[in-house]
Amino acid sequence: MMSLRLAPALALAATLCLAGGPALANELDLSKLGKPPTDTWPTFNGDYSGRRFSTLNQINDKNIGQIALQWKYKISDVGAQRGAPAPVIKATPLLVNGVLYFTIPNRIYAVDSRTGKEIWTYSWTDKGGHLVGNRGVGMYKDSIFFLGPDNWIICVDSATGKERWRKEIADARQQYFTTTAPLVIGKHLLIGVGGDAMDIQGFLLSLDPETGDIQWRWDSTPKAGEPGIETWPNAEAAAHGGGMTWLPGTYDKDLNLIYWGTGNTNPVYAGQGRKGANLYTASIVALNLDTGKLAWHFQVSPHDTHDWDNIETPVLFDTVINGKPRKLLAQAARNGYFVVLDRTNGDYLVSKPYVDLNWSLGIDKRGQPIPNPDKDPSVAGSMTIGSATNWMAPSYNPDTGLFYVNAVEAWNMYYLIDTDPKPAGYGGSGAGLGVSTRVLKALDVKTGDIRWEHRYPNLNGAPTTLGPSILTTAGKLLVTGDDQHNLIVYRPADGEILWNMNLPASLSNGPMTYMQDNRQWLITGAGDTLYAFTLPKP
Repeated sequence: MMSLRLAPALALAATLCLAGGPALANELDLSKLGKPPTDTWPTFNGDYSGRRFSTLNQINDKNIGQIALQWKYKISDVGAQRGAPAPVIKATPLLVNGVLYFTIPNRIYAVDSRTGKEIWTYSWTDKGGHLVGNRGVGMYKDSIFFLGPDNWIICVDSATGKERWRKEIADARQQYFTTTAPLVIGKHLLIGVGGDAMDIQGFLLSLDPETGDIQWRWDSTPKAGEPGIETWPNAEAAAHGGGMTWLPGTYDKDLNLIYWGTGNTNPVYAGQGRKGANLYTASIVALNLDTGKLAWHFQVSPHDTHDWDNIETPVLFDTVINGKPRKLLAQAARNGYFVVLDRTNGDYLVSKPYVDLNWSLGIDKRGQPIPNPDKDPSVAGSMTIGSATNWMAPSYNPDTGLFYVNAVEAWNMYYLIDTDPKPAGYGGSGAGLGVSTRVLKALDVKTGDIRWEHRYPNLNGAPTTLGPSILTTAGKLLVTGDDQHNLIVYRPADGEILWNMNLPASLSNGPMTYMQDNRQWLITGAGDTLYAFTLPKP
């Protein structure tokens, strides 16, 4: 099921020592977890806040034009996988002690962050999974954690890529599959699952990172007698109701709460067999890290009938509102709403559309949108927005107080195909209408107002539903890209373009940055290649 390619140990050790590179043993200093990433990028979002903001400023708005490509690593070993799609790097690499770890489905790569030279690769052959993408690895001490598409969590040695253990967490025959980056918090290894429209239940697992043993499981939909079951017609509908936990969440150490987004409700487009709000799908949930118990929830898409997964990153930040310090959470949701919540209790401060939409009748007393039933999919077709954003990570910059998201302004026609009182699967379909436009938007977290936006030109029929994540820095930089293969750096205060470079493919992952040998580096993936930039040596 797996294979390993490793450079000869003696030659590798000699090469790395001469280059001043990483030693063979490579262990993450656990004290780095949760802190602003500087010389280490140890989790998917860099830290536990989900802000994707770097305090580094060596590369800044004054010298960004001087950066140059130092190396690139092109994936060239997937052709042997029969039926494998073209490789696309959707993972944000981890950076630990001079080694970058990143993934595509069925593969882990470890490369020298100074040179881009390959150190080792690990290969997994899935049995029935989906090769749609992989967001990256997690790390605990000297262990790397990777999810195969067919729901196996695999632990490998960080220095060699040699497998240590594996555990199956879900049954691929039920159409579960896994694409997320595992998240390590303390002695908890947190893993979410995916699965499209196959009438299964989402869940989140906490495992022991040493052994893989299950510590707790939280289900996205309630059982009979549990809170929330009243939002379903019956326990059977809830047990098949979806709510997948596709992406890594965020964490507040002081509150000991993790924050996670849940996916769309099943059946996807046919809601007539699941009348009610359908908790806790399409929601933001706050769970106790040690027990998995639900502390609070906020349902961003009650009774979702449009495939609006609510797995976009719940971003944590602190600020002052009306003279009082507040612990807040913000999310730009796929349904077009921007919400800002008190992360201690889920009370809302902002609940406001960031794109034009027509599916909502307003908000309820909790700030949750009220769906317009006339915009549900119908046999004749019903027009409303498509996906206003997707899984790509946003960024919050504390220096500007702005939240940045790559959005899509688009309209779809939604059809109801399965009219049975107990529909199954998708139960319908959605089709785009007219021209879709990608827009980079900067949102005021205190009001939800759009402070500035950059509208990308929609050229040559380029796809608008996917795009890169965003990185902002204390060097007054916002790093992202467009659908014309451009890596673009903006000034985050006003959206002025400071620098750009055209690449062979569009950005496909989350840009990240770190300090190494007293130089700041910028790393990003585009298609099958990882690119490394820095300033000239002084």
